[in-house]
Amino acid sequence: MHAVATVLLLCVLAGLWRAARGPSTRDRVTAFALLGTTGAALLVVLATLTQTAALRDAALVLVALATVVVVVVTRGTAER
Repeated sequence: MHAVATVLLLCVLAGLWRAARGPSTRDRVTAFALLGTTGAALLVVLATLTQTAALRDAALVLVALATVVVVVVTRGTAER
């Protein structure tokens, strides 16, 4: 389980790098989608390792917020 958490953490770092360096809005939106799903998966793995139910709730909130961010940014770009 620790190896899974490490790989997911590396994916989160890659998503943060892409969000910061992405030359286009499309790259940043893709990074936010990656961060939402990977961050939620990381929280679920950590919840299993530590047996903390609050981390599962945080994972659900993270997925919901990431979805809203992607929809808002996508709609904002489509209207331009």
